[in-house]
Amino acid sequence: MKKLVRPAALVLLLGLGGLPLPALAAAALKCVPYARAVSGVAIYGDALTWWDQAQNRYKRGHKPIKGAVLAFRPNGPMALGHVAVVSKIVDDRQVLVRHANWSAPGAIEEDVLAIDVSDEGDWSEVRVWHSPTRQMGARINPTFGFIYPDTPHLTPFTPDNRLGSSIRMASASEATQSMKAVSVRRERTQIARNSARLATTGKKGIRIDYDPAIVGYADARLADRSLDDIIEEVKRSSTAG
Repeated sequence: MKKLVRPAALVLLLGLGGLPLPALAAAALKCVPYARAVSGVAIYGDALTWWDQAQNRYKRGHKPIKGAVLAFRPNGPMALGHVAVVSKIVDDRQVLVRHANWSAPGAIEEDVLAIDVSDEGDWSEVRVWHSPTRQMGARINPTFGFIYPDTPHLTPFTPDNRLGSSIRMASASEATQSMKAVSVRRERTQIARNSARLATTGKKGIRIDYDPAIVGYADARLADRSLDDIIEEVKRSSTAG
């Protein structure tokens, strides 16, 4: 008979990046109670139901405002959806958000960057800061849109074990670093626009120039991405400026 490995033992065996064991427990803080406490949007149930539940209760839309809840569609491992609260508007394509249970089970991340990468600029697809790697996440996440509370506000979140165990992975200090990254991208907007142009070079065919800083911003793994993918990211970063 095979010996069963208990979940706690499995966590120790896997290591999982050295995260504290309580944060990996089944009772980890979820995104829903965190978003409800911070935003004041009084919706309960799995995150994937928030958008429909908000109908006729709260205004909804596709433009970020401070205090609004961004509702994510189920996608890949995010089977129950996700909710995050907008804490600052950077520009039309970039905001800071506060959310929980994103980069690790029970993790609290405050004022971290989220970028609109949708073709229409309607926040239907976003990429979000990943605190463990200190860079923008590579995954593109589909969203429903924003749920606007009656009185937009941000309430500081105090960890409460009754809501699940938690660890604080990112806060205002992380936001400062994110904002610096945003400033660098803005300064290089013209370079990005130039990099996105295709130049005909006679017999050599199409020549594609790109700025390494933009490729880094696109969170690209060159071995896994085509030049078309990189160009598309460059175009999106240009519109963000």
